[in-house]
Amino acid sequence: MIILLGTAKLGENALVEGRAAFDTMIAASNAEEGVLHYSYSVDVIDPSIMHITEKYVDQEALTLHGQSEHMAAFQKAMGTLDAKITDLTMFTADDGTKLM
Repeated sequence: MIILLGTAKLGENALVEGRAAFDTMIAASNAEEGVLHYSYSVDVIDPSIMHITEKYVDQEALTLHGQSEHMAAFQKAMGTLDAKITDLTMFTADDGTKLM
């Protein structure tokens, strides 16, 4: 399994202005074969921070995700926003152990 965890710094209106692009990207990504989880969340302490969480069955699924049409459209939309990814780290993991 491949896990990506990251953060983005959002400008004052980036969340509102990017809402449609975020919603579309999340829905399209979660519909991809090989994507186990794809989400963004706003930090409860600092709403200018967005957390990024992505899980893929393998590297091939991540590669295909990066080549998708919705990724190209999302990157174009992000170019118009005051938002910048400040950290993105990839981990490899087993399937984990469900605790609850």
